Amino acid sequence: MAKIKLEYLWLDGYKPTQNLRSKTKVEEHENFQGTVEELGLWSFDGSSTKQASGGASDCILKPVAIYPDPSRINGWLVMTEVMNADGTPHESNARATIEDDDNDFWFGFEQEYFIMDTDTDLPLGFPRGGYPAPQGMYYCSVGGKNTHGRDFVEEHADLCIEAGLNFEGINQEVASGQWEYQLFAKGAKKAGDEIWVSRYLLDRLTEGRGMYIEYHPKPLGNTDWNGSGMHANFSNTILRTCGSKEKYIEICEAFRPLVKEHIEVYGEHNEQRLTGDHETASINDFSWGVSDRGASIRIPIIAVEKGYKGWLEDRRPSSNGDPYKIASRIIKTVKTVK
Repeated sequence: MAKIKLEYLWLDGYKPTQNLRSKTKVEEHENFQGTVEELGLWSFDGSSTKQASGGASDCILKPVAIYPDPSRINGWLVMTEVMNADGTPHESNARATIEDDDNDFWFGFEQEYFIMDTDTDLPLGFPRGGYPAPQGMYYCSVGGKNTHGRDFVEEHADLCIEAGLNFEGINQEVASGQWEYQLFAKGAKKAGDEIWVSRYLLDRLTEGRGMYIEYHPKPLGNTDWNGSGMHANFSNTILRTCGSKEKYIEICEAFRPLVKEHIEVYGEHNEQRLTGDHETASINDFSWGVSDRGASIRIPIIAVEKGYKGWLEDRRPSSNGDPYKIASRIIKTVKTVK
């Protein structure tokens, strides 16, 4: 019998931005295969996470995905849904609202973030009390003058790959200390699981290093620096196979009357980022366009070149958005088009 460490991960009840929580369960298994079916339910004190009252504090953790933990011996990362004591989804459980049981929807998320110095509360490369050179030379840069945090970012990429996440790439973004990585999954729930696990690995990697990750979409305030987003690339069978410009336009137009509903779940403080400048559309408007990075939804040129067979990119979600809520809302809208 071998002892294994199971790190149960869940989202707390803070509003409007939930936080990751986790705790370790040590179990003995004779021949553990690393499957969800081998895992049991667990509970936690919901009164400490804004998910229950002190008089009835037990909330249930239901395992939904499992990944090897690359930083632990005999360790596993267990993504869970929070359930009520009666087995129904907790109100904070956005994963349970996703209508994609057949995994027809594929999602690729582009997670942007800043690496912050705990001593200065500024991004890496920012001098205390001032600013580095203006943005322009940082995007996809190389060299110690413009590139800050590469070793850390490479280590995070290795951890994600070792954990079995479908990690697709990394690049430095347009501001100093700002980076991006990409994940793709066939199935909206799986895509959300992998973003949350990748964020857990990213946050955990900062511990003891004098740094932290900033997911705020505009951490530098009203300055001439791009904010951080989490662009959502999505498709279903229709988008992947229709071969119709008219159908693509119909799907894009289905988003137009639902701006408020989408923005409500696309992340806190997003109005600071979606100003109409810095490669964004205005939060109050809706637009779409081919290869247009200033539009609300971009039709990728590759999809057009393939005869309108591919995907769409919603560029509005912010870096602190919940991928479960974002995917759930996108699916609801796209499903209105037959």
